[in-house]
Amino acid sequence: MDSLIVFDMDGVLTEVSESYRQAIVETVDSLTGQRITRDLIQQYKNQGGWNNDWALSKQIAADLGHDIPYDDVVVRFNQFFLGENGNGLITRERWFPEAGLLERLASNRGLAIFTGRLRYEAHISLRRFASAIAFDPIICADDVIHGKPSPEGLNTIQKRHPDRKLVYVGDTVDDAKSATAAGVPFIGIAAANHSRRADLIRLFEQERAIAILENINEIEPVL
Repeated sequence: MDSLIVFDMDGVLTEVSESYRQAIVETVDSLTGQRITRDLIQQYKNQGGWNNDWALSKQIAADLGHDIPYDDVVVRFNQFFLGENGNGLITRERWFPEAGLLERLASNRGLAIFTGRLRYEAHISLRRFASAIAFDPIICADDVIHGKPSPEGLNTIQKRHPDRKLVYVGDTVDDAKSATAAGVPFIGIAAANHSRRADLIRLFEQERAIAILENINEIEPVL
């Protein structure tokens, strides 16, 4: 077992258009009174540097003419995303991997996670969908000083597994840039229904992705 597949979570393992993305929409609406589209959110994401959805919500509000304190954005976002005791938009998430996929991958490879989520948010979804899968390590926003596109998270994983060859699977240009900076091969996920798919594929190609897939269930032939 000399290879280690490192997964981003959102858009790779979890379908988050109705959770994180919708939380951005609701947060901006509640703070500015203006309803934005998910396509606008993707435009920002494709610019890079917007891995933090709290910061992105604040920036979109500012671009709409409303300077909202960061802490107020965080509180409002979490009201929508987490709700009361985890009954918020996070419950709308779906799990992308088909039954048996991760088990097959784990039979002869290591599995790890590098996500921009906070640890408690990551574990809510992992407990719900993949409690039997051993990801080692799980690197979250809490574990790094510099988030993506910094390579810090991938470098941390490589240090913990110095004898293994890493490959990173992600769905944003920040994921791709993080892999490039860490010297780790990158597999891009660009969903067929992605609102900016052509732009995203171009960005992945610029970062020399070794493969671009429509979803994680296409990964086995690539590996």
